[in-house]
Amino acid sequence: MPFLSHGRVLELKEQLEGTRAEVISYGSRDYVQSIQRWSETCEKEAGAIVRVTSTSEVSTVINFSRKHHINFVVESGGHSTTGSSASHGGIVISMTTMRKVLTDPASKTVCVQGGATWEDVNNSTTAFGLAVVGATASQTGVGGSTLGGGYGWLTGQYGLTIDQLISVKMVLANGTIVEASETSNQDLFWAVRGAGQAFGVATEFVFRAQSIPSTLFGGIMFFTVDKLPKIVEFANQFDKKQEPRSGFFFGFRAHPLVQHTAIVAILFYNGTRSQAEHFFAPLLSLDAVLNETDMMSYAHLCSLGNMETVPAGRKTQSGTTVAFPLEAENVREIWTTFDNIIKSYPEMRDSTLAFELLPYANLRQVALDQTACANRGPYYNVGLLLCWRNHELDVKMPALKREILAHFKREEGDSDESHAEVYANYAGHETRPNQLFGDNLPRLLKMKEKYDPHNVFRKWHNLHNPLSRPP
Repeated sequence: MPFLSHGRVLELKEQLEGTRAEVISYGSRDYVQSIQRWSETCEKEAGAIVRVTSTSEVSTVINFSRKHHINFVVESGGHSTTGSSASHGGIVISMTTMRKVLTDPASKTVCVQGGATWEDVNNSTTAFGLAVVGATASQTGVGGSTLGGGYGWLTGQYGLTIDQLISVKMVLANGTIVEASETSNQDLFWAVRGAGQAFGVATEFVFRAQSIPSTLFGGIMFFTVDKLPKIVEFANQFDKKQEPRSGFFFGFRAHPLVQHTAIVAILFYNGTRSQAEHFFAPLLSLDAVLNETDMMSYAHLCSLGNMETVPAGRKTQSGTTVAFPLEAENVREIWTTFDNIIKSYPEMRDSTLAFELLPYANLRQVALDQTACANRGPYYNVGLLLCWRNHELDVKMPALKREILAHFKREEGDSDESHAEVYANYAGHETRPNQLFGDNLPRLLKMKEKYDPHNVFRKWHNLHNPLSRPP
């Protein structure tokens, strides 16, 4: 795809004349800042960045791109590590100024623009004692996390983010503006709840909100690796209980007070201190390197998973799923592999692997074919984030990811192909579509024929990529 010419940039500006959209191109004052991403591996020199302020402006840019056969991508939170929000030479539709959040406490609904982050949402809703099932890391963009399914600390009680989605306003590949809900464009509403990035640009969401107390129990703990058997024992008991008010992440990350890679845990409980301390007693009784658990606001608790403190650098995210019970010996082997990698490459100390335990009983009440999201099995997500600085290590990252995730490889005949094998928002481009959408893939492909026949929206996961399908 050739680099967008200066003449085309001027033509684009003319198309947007009279709107509040801002077109930024090479040489503009904000150009360098506009192409920066959470991961430096995803920074590309775009032909133009258009900071849109309305749905109609998004439609104008898409129509312009279609007319002139120009590649475009959409930037919301900018946290994708696959490069799906960056373009070399094309147009970036930046949603970063569309961040309005309107909370209606009477109807318990929240209207959110497509460029908002979950921090924006939480700051609005908690003022009314409400919350939406949003990401466990509030710096994450609402758009990407929602359209891929959406997990949060409230998932145990209320399911996925898409299970609380009332409607979504979208711009399709032909520039048409539509609204999808249970009563309007129902087939599209089915598709966008789990595979939304493959069908259009979501510019506005309406969610159901839930009542929450002013403070909940949560926080971060760090342990030395000798505590791992007890932590795994607690995790297995957590799985058996399926307490909907709880959440528990644990995994591996370096800590300055620990010689080897530490065990990190994030605790969540939507209840009183006494209820939470009783539930988490086996963990709280362990000798921790650091214990920062306490009663806190929902908004603050959701900020604990943010990676803003990770130095600027290069990052790649991946994941898988894991069924319980866990064997402590197997988890120790995963820790050993992870620890050896950190020792071999000290600049990767900010990397993290996490077992993300959010009770799944309620989210499984939604039938697998009721939404496009196929990640509703009796298992948990595992998230892997690798961080480094030196670009010469780029070529090593795929092998390091495979080395870690190989520990989770399912045995032949041990998986249900109707379910997803990995959460779509964690998956890289090496993941096949059937691994993401299971039995829902054929229907999604039919929806693509109707709503995106030319496969314009393929940067997130290319549903039509023949190389991504099984032989």
